[in-house]
Amino acid sequence: MWHFFFFFFSVTLSEEPCSVAAPVDILSYSQREWRGNTPKSVLIRKGYEAVAREFEGLRRVRGDNYCALRATLFQLLAQSHRLPTWMQNCDIKMWPSELKGPEKDLIGQWRFPFGGGRAAVEQMTHYLHLLKKRVTSPSHAEARESACQQVFRGQEEEYGLLEALKFLMLRTAAGLHAAMERGEDVPEFCCLLFARDSSRCPRSLFTNHLRLVGVSGGLEQVEMFLLGYSLQQTIRVYRLYKSDSEEFVTLYPNDHARTWPTITLLTEDDRHYNVPVSSCTSGFMKPHDGLPVSCL
Repeated sequence: MWHFFFFFFSVTLSEEPCSVAAPVDILSYSQREWRGNTPKSVLIRKGYEAVAREFEGLRRVRGDNYCALRATLFQLLAQSHRLPTWMQNCDIKMWPSELKGPEKDLIGQWRFPFGGGRAAVEQMTHYLHLLKKRVTSPSHAEARESACQQVFRGQEEEYGLLEALKFLMLRTAAGLHAAMERGEDVPEFCCLLFARDSSRCPRSLFTNHLRLVGVSGGLEQVEMFLLGYSLQQTIRVYRLYKSDSEEFVTLYPNDHARTWPTITLLTEDDRHYNVPVSSCTSGFMKPHDGLPVSCL
């Protein structure tokens, strides 16, 4: 079943080369996609109007089960100017072979959309090195544009980097769980993450959740906290269907908003995430009138 899925997956990807679309005007998009006066349409348009006070445009992100990871990775590459400490000072290529305890053999169970015949540890080592290289360079807007155009084409590099994000989440979860076991203070979301019957420990988190992201499910909200914590980035999400509530803007996580860089996403349903485009962002982010037919 896995072999068939990844064969089909690779064929499908080759037909859709663009996984993050060019920018469009955010209010025009809202009016086009949410016509009518049903309560939900009115609520979503109201949310978009609020977002438009800060952002002019929107980039649609391919709506598969990697969506949250892809949108986050795009923003990380496109706009983050301050790197996590571990990415600056650590040799992350060593991490796959350094997993200890119950998680040590999990790397061998990893499934990559583009296998290439290499061992899982070797593949993950390569993608982690590539992730660090992509995030740490370049620094100016035009080079960031070029990097994003190279990455988000639905090919091996993009999906390898998304799997690398999943590995960072597993590694972070292992560290947090070990700290909990020692009675140390951990972020509040850990209590929710490890209270689920399906993720009592990092091993079950991987088996029942992370391994399936991109295959049969996306990230759940509590896993968005883990993603932000793993990247040392505050992921600010405009949740448009909650535009009339205090949950309209949610931070993942919410305890480092003053100290970590912030990247912004938006969602209409907590399942599919798109990327807002600021008017003051570099020229390649300026909105235009239509989505290329080849994208998404």
